[in-house]
Amino acid sequence: MEMIARLRAWSRIPEPESPHESRATAFLRPAVFGGSDGLVSNLALVMGVAGASSDNATIVIAGIAGLLAGAFSMAVGEYVSVKSQHELFDAQRRLQMRQLAEDEPGERAILERIWQERGFTEDEARSIVATLFAHPERRLEAMMRDEVGLDPKAIGGPWAAAISSFLSFVAGALIPLFPFLVLSGDPAFFGSITISLVALFILGVGVSRLTLRPWLPLGIRQMALGGAAALVTFLIGRAIGANVG
Repeated sequence: MEMIARLRAWSRIPEPESPHESRATAFLRPAVFGGSDGLVSNLALVMGVAGASSDNATIVIAGIAGLLAGAFSMAVGEYVSVKSQHELFDAQRRLQMRQLAEDEPGERAILERIWQERGFTEDEARSIVATLFAHPERRLEAMMRDEVGLDPKAIGGPWAAAISSFLSFVAGALIPLFPFLVLSGDPAFFGSITISLVALFILGVGVSRLTLRPWLPLGIRQMALGGAAALVTFLIGRAIGANVG
């Protein structure tokens, strides 16, 4: 009974706020960070161009170009990253299948040592591994998860990651650009800064949900870093505009 209690405690289902990544968080992660990247990068770009030129059309064209280039770059990068993780998983799975076929006792001993390192006795570890090895698919999953450290549930799908990254980048990049689409001059400039800082704070709060950190410091940090990037590019744009002009 004691072994069963400890086994349940070790393998308990995480609470909703658990840091373990599921398919849902595997989709949410690129969405949150894609939105953050889109907002910060396009805010910096728009502010840099606004510092160099007061022409509204120039700012809008630059903002749209940055939005499209960044969104496609994010989508391709995320697709390649997640696809590569799946390919790595498949390669390791084939390797584990071969090792199990060639040396099942050795693989069984490896898994027993792993369970002993988790605090189970030798007899308990042997019993757990015997139960896992009674089912071929469960045996393979156990070796992949416990020996190799790979779990397909934590990877997500490449297309889902790419699409969520693309859409979230576009959504983030539109925020600093939107005021220049409907306004011009100082109202557009200050409107862009204002809504961007608010959105940065909200994204920081979103990041805190993924990292399980206090929301206020992360919101302020995200806002401060994004604002600093915008200020630096604005000053550089202003200097370039003054010299070129």
